[in-house]
Amino acid sequence: MKKSFKLSEEAFQMDGKMPLSQAIPLGLQHVLAMFVGNLTPLLIITGACGLAGGEFAQLQLSLLQNAMLVAGIVTLVQLFSIGPVGGKVPIIMGTSSGFIGVFNSVAASMGGGVLAYGAIMGASIIGGLFETVLGFFLKPLRKFFPAVVTGTVVMSIGLSLISVGINSFGGGNNAKDFGSVENLLLAVFVLVVILFFKHGTKGFLSSSAILFGIIAGYIAAVVMGFVLPTTGVTADGVEYTKAWVLNWNKVAEASWFEIPKLMPVKPVFDLRAILPVLIMFIVTAVETVGDISGVMEGGLGREATDKELAGGVMCDGLGSSFAALFGVLPNTSFSQNVGLVAMTKVVNRFALATGAIFLILCGLCPKLAALVSIMPQSVLGGAAVMMFSSIVISGIQLITKNPLTARNLSIVSVALGVGYGMGANTGILVNAPQFIQLIFGGSGIVPAAMVAILLNIVLPKED
Repeated sequence: MKKSFKLSEEAFQMDGKMPLSQAIPLGLQHVLAMFVGNLTPLLIITGACGLAGGEFAQLQLSLLQNAMLVAGIVTLVQLFSIGPVGGKVPIIMGTSSGFIGVFNSVAASMGGGVLAYGAIMGASIIGGLFETVLGFFLKPLRKFFPAVVTGTVVMSIGLSLISVGINSFGGGNNAKDFGSVENLLLAVFVLVVILFFKHGTKGFLSSSAILFGIIAGYIAAVVMGFVLPTTGVTADGVEYTKAWVLNWNKVAEASWFEIPKLMPVKPVFDLRAILPVLIMFIVTAVETVGDISGVMEGGLGREATDKELAGGVMCDGLGSSFAALFGVLPNTSFSQNVGLVAMTKVVNRFALATGAIFLILCGLCPKLAALVSIMPQSVLGGAAVMMFSSIVISGIQLITKNPLTARNLSIVSVALGVGYGMGANTGILVNAPQFIQLIFGGSGIVPAAMVAILLNIVLPKED
């Protein structure tokens, strides 16, 4: 017999008034889905610049704190808009991982250090303003983004994230015990709990399946800590802590309240950083168009309007410039959360806003942030594989919205086969010029988008 806890009908309406008791958990599961992904790019780039420890340890902590605050503020702008900035769409914003390849190259070419990180911030300010201008002129450019193009981009976003989800499923590929039985069983347990709540219950419980799965994962990890060994030994005889173990010391040591610092790193404007970053902001605009198209198709069953797309891209741009003032990498639409919306169909902006406010609280309360940050990767992975696959389905829905003609089949086939395949297997670009590797070697999304746009222009229209 199926259990039911009635979910407010307003949950499936963007502007509906939901009870706070239902809005908070629905918003919280969005935060849990993106929290690790929001911080990971900063950890990678500060490490590449040599700012990960020693005298820079406190700086890195400040940047991580700012990343949560900025993500919450920019999400609120995207949800409700300020003038033309913001698409008023159910999108969660966060620190983009798409820039990691370019920023790593900038750090290497400039010798790392605070100067290189400052150049990254300077380039992000300029690039964000550039993307804002692109968003302003998006309406006349809309003809280059029909459903077959945006659908292909959405599919490539989902396909690129599935491998990320599987890495988390195994405990994180940097973990010493990656793919261990404990990690896999914990991820499977989370996935089973999600499926139970998704299909064994109705209403609010069903729509909050991701949240309940992650909470169950935390509880399971606590129990595992009591009954299983928490440490292992590598082949070299080095002892390590297993990836699924919860680090409660991190929560205990974190402070309750701290004011974020404005401009913790002084921006530096250097052409060596600005030029490649400008190109990436064009790519980001295309990806955001895909994300917004995916969330509107997956959540509401319709295509995004010109106003929604233009406002969303402008929010991407100004949000990234705003983030750089706090020393944070560009803030863009989070594809992980597009998958969550597509899976649950919950598009209520007020519910998502509660998640954004929780992110802001995390930026002001390091202890709260620490509690979320200790989530085992395998717990996140159990939820991620299902969410990311939902993005692929949203892409298919967009592509098949119109008749699947021979022309459209060619666009999708070539874009995914050549474009996505080339980006997903970067070894094929090893002899290409450096700027080609920077643009197309980061993921399969960029080349797939470029190929789809190009073919849509050059292939003759069918009667």
